[in-house]
Amino acid sequence: MNKSISVAPMMDCTDKHEIFFLSLISKNIHLYTEMIVANAIIRGDRNKLLTFKKIPNPVTLQIGGSNPAELAEACKISEDYGYKEINLNLGCPSKKVQKNKFGACLMQEPKLVASCIESMSKATNLPITIKTRIGYNEIENFEFLKSFITTTKNAGSKKFIIHARKALLKKLTPKENLNIPPLKYDFVYKLKEYFKNDEIIINGGIKSIEDINLHLQKVDGVMIGRAIYHSPYFLADIEREVFKNKNVPTRSEVMEKLIPYIQDETSKGTQLNHIMRHTVGLFHGQNGSKIWKQYLSKNMCIRDADLQKVNHIMDQLKKYNPISLER
Repeated sequence: MNKSISVAPMMDCTDKHEIFFLSLISKNIHLYTEMIVANAIIRGDRNKLLTFKKIPNPVTLQIGGSNPAELAEACKISEDYGYKEINLNLGCPSKKVQKNKFGACLMQEPKLVASCIESMSKATNLPITIKTRIGYNEIENFEFLKSFITTTKNAGSKKFIIHARKALLKKLTPKENLNIPPLKYDFVYKLKEYFKNDEIIINGGIKSIEDINLHLQKVDGVMIGRAIYHSPYFLADIEREVFKNKNVPTRSEVMEKLIPYIQDETSKGTQLNHIMRHTVGLFHGQNGSKIWKQYLSKNMCIRDADLQKVNHIMDQLKKYNPISLER
């Protein structure tokens, strides 16, 4: 089984523009969409929701829902858009998501989850996978987690992505749920020992190459979220150090490749700031980072950004700090 590294599905972050942008940095990373609600796929503008520019990277669609029939229909609709798999969200703890009976609250209803996965699996030829937590509220023990994963496996899930924190559904905000419940990686390691022949991916608090390498000794893959969104060029380190790919583009080459995509998307009516907001962290840690962020703030990340200024991005950066661009 090949070891995998993926970027986590993140609401309001991993849209189709972010997916394309990250693919320019890393050709080996597995990318996930932000959660798209099954009902929205059925009744909304499905082409707008599901279409993305084809890239070499595998892309997974993450779906939210708890109605087996709706999830099945959403899977059927999504099958021909180019996704490699469909992932059911069983880990998001937000109150809005709970209200609609999606995400981590479904850990309380394993039988319903099994029914959802069975319906999804029957509706599509794509693999169905899950992303979940190690527990919820006062429930945090390995026997529960093992039982829950067994239920989802028997229902048809082909891969198990585990955020190594429990979800506190009533007391904490989504942001607090990403930091306050302690990380318990041992739960995920133990899960892999039990499910030796199944693909177990670990998620939560992973910020460095050292972290990645340590986890890959214990599980089949690593999923990283905020560390990549805030510093996307971290993917270049992953390409070099983990995938042993020496042919990694510079930051300036990434932006040069992004410009034709920007021009194509804006010609279709996409607002420039919807794309450029994802590039804010590209120069994180570099000498030109502050200038880059200021330039985007004043010119690119405003509602009525002027497309003509896109052509001046590289000149602007090279004028201020040519060295940092080539790192």
